[in-house]
Amino acid sequence: MRNAKRTCLSIAVLALMMLPLAANASIPVAHCRPGDKTESGIQGLTTPAEIAAGKQTQGFNCNIDLVGQYQGEGASWQLTAWKNCAYFDQRLNPAETHPGTVVVDVSTPSSPKATMWLNDNAMLDPWESLKVNPARQLLAAGQRPSTGFSIYDISTDCAHPTQKAFINIPGMQGHTGQWAPDGNTYYVTPLQNTQTIVAIDTKDPVHPALIPCGAGTYGCGANGFFTAPATTTPAGPGFGTARWHDLEFSKDGKTAYISMLATGTTAAANGLVIMDFTDFQTRKANPAYRVIGSTTWDDGSVGAQNALFITIKGKPYVLFTDESGGPVTGCTSGKSAAGFPRLIDVSDPAKPTTVAKLILDIHDPANCNVAATTPVANTTGSPTTSAPFGFSCHYCNVDNQDDAKIAACSCFASGWRFFDISEPTYPKEIAYFKPPAQGNKVLPGSQYANSTNPAPPNFVRNFDWSTSKASFPKDRGADSGDIWITSQDNGFMVVKLDSNATAGSSGGCASADVSVAALLVFGMAEIVRRRRARKA
Repeated sequence: MRNAKRTCLSIAVLALMMLPLAANASIPVAHCRPGDKTESGIQGLTTPAEIAAGKQTQGFNCNIDLVGQYQGEGASWQLTAWKNCAYFDQRLNPAETHPGTVVVDVSTPSSPKATMWLNDNAMLDPWESLKVNPARQLLAAGQRPSTGFSIYDISTDCAHPTQKAFINIPGMQGHTGQWAPDGNTYYVTPLQNTQTIVAIDTKDPVHPALIPCGAGTYGCGANGFFTAPATTTPAGPGFGTARWHDLEFSKDGKTAYISMLATGTTAAANGLVIMDFTDFQTRKANPAYRVIGSTTWDDGSVGAQNALFITIKGKPYVLFTDESGGPVTGCTSGKSAAGFPRLIDVSDPAKPTTVAKLILDIHDPANCNVAATTPVANTTGSPTTSAPFGFSCHYCNVDNQDDAKIAACSCFASGWRFFDISEPTYPKEIAYFKPPAQGNKVLPGSQYANSTNPAPPNFVRNFDWSTSKASFPKDRGADSGDIWITSQDNGFMVVKLDSNATAGSSGGCASADVSVAALLVFGMAEIVRRRRARKA
């Protein structure tokens, strides 16, 4: 036992010595079970050899298993859930047999079944705005890219939502959005240069209404919408982009964590902004938005998507995701060609600080050319690119926002990736699930299957796009259960993490017989491998 402790101490000291060298390294790979269908190449990539052998049609898994599935006609961007019910959107497509947002009864996880389709104008194409509010058991969505907004009651029978309201907000352009935790306000984020945030009063769900920002307040337009200013004034700072994407909240609803999307020539403006929404939460007259703090980056991870507020061991963080990567021309500058998650310490909200990057090998700048040129998309009929999203991570969610240990991230062509984040400065991968590629199967509800030109059957899809926000049991008011996900070609799935994939699993001190010398050799080899062409 004494020798075992000394071994662990040696490893701990070694790890501390390596931290400065590994600051931008891709994270440790998952240790899979015998019999899992594992990746044979770099972490996150389905290789040409695997595709030639047809392995992509079987899918890949590590420490996770499929429990049940409802493929339907495919899925779009978002998933949300409550109790035994899941809700996911579909692509707006006249070829669908059942258009609209799909309601799924998951009472039997091995055999989920669709019960109805919500098809008012907002639910026909809610994009990423489809969200449940647990406090009031309401489901809402904003119409993309138009003026509609709808609310449904899911408190009585979640498998058969009841519409409470559908309204049009003149001038609004729906895209993403989120409830304040108390369910009395819904904020639409249009992802437009001309409108950044639209606040909607939902206290009376039958009569929702715009909450205009106060005339003359920071960023407030004549329409009552907030638009992020481009220049700094005494009222507040200017930003390099007004296209803010999704948002999340502190538990009291007074602080918003918002992703600022930037790409191309404005990529350096991509990042996180923290805002004070107190005036809106408390319904103060002439409410104003106020900036608390922000941070940006220029490392190739762009297209800011979401900023999930979480707590790890009592300390506040944002788990941030970027939905796209830089172009192949950025590879020589040491940048990534795929967006990756990062953990940002927000203990001081005026000075948010990145403490860890959840970089897979495919996100590694050393693999930039592979990430940029692997044919995921098919924009010309002759696949030559992974753009626009490639292997980027769209959303992450956690097992418990108040005490986060495990993160599930939807990473487009890299599939679903699961991370141990219990030690925020040393995240590691513990599992992954890449559902079977669907080839040229016609799926009118799938964004991926129909987002290219030419459309199927000419587009043979050797990947799937995993894009939604996973549902953990705690999110949907349950004490236990499996994880619910969607991927665009595979639809809705229930997956179960193996007991081998838990926070703190696969630790380096599991055996007292581990050779310190061997670990030293492995550690140094890993540093050499991980440091290739990396720049901060």
